[in-house]
Amino acid sequence: MTDAPDTGAHPADGLSPAQIVDEYLRILMIPDPAGARRFVSPALRIRFTGGRSMRDPSECAAFNAGRYRWVKKRIERTETVAGGNGAETVVYSLGTLYGEWPDGRAFEGNRYVDRYVVREGRIVQMDVWNDSAEWMLEPGLPAAAGA
Repeated sequence: MTDAPDTGAHPADGLSPAQIVDEYLRILMIPDPAGARRFVSPALRIRFTGGRSMRDPSECAAFNAGRYRWVKKRIERTETVAGGNGAETVVYSLGTLYGEWPDGRAFEGNRYVDRYVVREGRIVQMDVWNDSAEWMLEPGLPAAAGA
C-alpha cells in the first residue's frame, strides 16, 4: 500500500465516523481505490463475502471488476454504534447494489450490509455481505430479475 505524503491535514479530519465511511464508499465505487485509501489505516483488514481476505481498497475494486461489468451502491442508511473499548466506532452501511453482470444483464435491489470499524479517524476493518452469490447461483430469484 502506498501512502500519500503526510501534509498534516487529512481528508477525514472533522468528519464523523459515518461521514468517513460514506465518503470512503463514494470514492471506492467510482472506482478510485487510491483516493479511498486516504480513509483507511495501514493496518486495514477487509473480509468480503465468502470469507475473502483483503488488505487494500484496490483489492476490493479488482474483485468487483471480476464479478461485475460495473457495480454501484445505493446507500439507504448509515448506522453507528460505539465500540466496546470507547476508542472505536462501528459503522454499518446498508442499502442495495445495482449494475451489470459480466454478461451485460442489468440488476438492482441486490441487498448489502457493510460493517466498518473506525479508529482515530481511519477505517481499520471492513466486512462485506450481499446477495450477489445467491443471485449468481439462481438468476431466477425475484429480486435478481429486478422484480
